[in-house]
Amino acid sequence: MELTKNISQTKIIKFLLAMILGSIALTISAKIKIPFYPVPMTMQTFVVLFLGVSLGYKIGLASVGLYLLEGIMGLPVFSNSPEKGVGLIYFTGPTMGYLIGFMTASFLASKINNTDSFFLILSKLIIATSTIYIFGLLWLGILIGWEKPIFALGAKPFLLAEIFKVVLLALITKQIIKIRNFI
Repeated sequence: MELTKNISQTKIIKFLLAMILGSIALTISAKIKIPFYPVPMTMQTFVVLFLGVSLGYKIGLASVGLYLLEGIMGLPVFSNSPEKGVGLIYFTGPTMGYLIGFMTASFLASKINNTDSFFLILSKLIIATSTIYIFGLLWLGILIGWEKPIFALGAKPFLLAEIFKVVLLALITKQIIKIRNFI
């Protein structure tokens, strides 16, 4: 009985530690801007997908959920915060749909397995990333109006960077899964 209790406590501690580290990684990825064309890129979407692939859906979703909660509570974890605001006001601004899409993307990325071919992995990552943009564009359209060029404003400038990140992650995914399965 005592051994079972210790194993359970160890699992909870590992889960919490992985969740917190995932949230920290996501925060760091939001703050680092890499010069890219046509707009600077962060590695946020890469980390969102990485969390799903490397930690699985439970810890991946928990990490992203913690990150969102931290931001909603006013911690300056989001990209462009505190410069452009913090808390619920920032969260419900133009980026809310994208931030919510982080949850679906992380979940879908967790469904990649070691038997998937490179092209299947790439396809799954593209679908996962697409959910970020689907939610983002839907919210952006609701917020600023559908008569505006929503795709040109909310997706087109980021596509080249997304292709780069998805291909990069697809190239290393099998190694990530091997490490995950080993641990």
